[in-house]
Amino acid sequence: MKKIDLHLHLTPFQIPKLGKMNLASAKNMLPHLQELGIGKGVLMSTAEKGLPFGTNAANRKICQKFPDRYAWMCAVDPKGREPVYDRLARFKAQGAIGVGELTCNRRLDDPFLQELFAAAEKLELPVTIHMSPEVGYSYGVVDDPGLPMLEEVLKKFPRLNILGHSQTFWIEMSGDAPKTREGRNSWGEGKIAPGGRVPELFGKYPNLYGDLSANSGGNAIMRDEEFGLAFLERYADRLFFATDMVNRDMVFPLGGWLDEMVGCGRLSRSAYEKICFGNAKRIFGL
Repeated sequence: MKKIDLHLHLTPFQIPKLGKMNLASAKNMLPHLQELGIGKGVLMSTAEKGLPFGTNAANRKICQKFPDRYAWMCAVDPKGREPVYDRLARFKAQGAIGVGELTCNRRLDDPFLQELFAAAEKLELPVTIHMSPEVGYSYGVVDDPGLPMLEEVLKKFPRLNILGHSQTFWIEMSGDAPKTREGRNSWGEGKIAPGGRVPELFGKYPNLYGDLSANSGGNAIMRDEEFGLAFLERYADRLFFATDMVNRDMVFPLGGWLDEMVGCGRLSRSAYEKICFGNAKRIFGL
């Protein structure tokens, strides 16, 4: 069984370079996914409309053209006039399997985000959150050091599956996570110190899941192999392989590392299969 990549950003058609970033079309990305052993990818949406890529409509179009190779998660804009629940219900009917990635740069206790979480819970749509350390600093939902507001969301919406993602989330894997704005936006390095908030929240809340994409997620696991392997085994039912690729030039080593670890017997076959494709099939119906 090939991997399922739960986090991709692609375009319906090849477009010129956007700034410094080369954006691959869904069609042109297929051979590269094949090389990486990825059989299906989930496209992240970042807006309802207005962008040349990453909108609900654009990703839905890709999935209609390549139904066996891609699925999509939807975005909800804060300024929409229609109620959030009604919009999410429509996107789900159109094929969206979740909400993501949620990049709205507001605090987690913001009324819009609370409305979105309530609607997603009722509609049984998991939410992938990209976290930021501060409003106005970078994109993503905002929490304080130690993720106190995320804990409140997990308690308030116990039937809502939330997938943590980005530096500000995964830096909290370690008990010595920095508290400065810049530090919270870093990957982290060295051994994992005891007392990290991410392991604590995973232990307390079964509705917290992990998107292992990008160097933030991959580094959180690989920076301390002993700790990372134990974390993968303990929470194998709630972790998802993902890359965050936007083109064929990006390299994220987690996939190869997972292959290496299961190959040498340091990671169980059961945990490997759950993380690489089983959880995506079970939670998202892929």
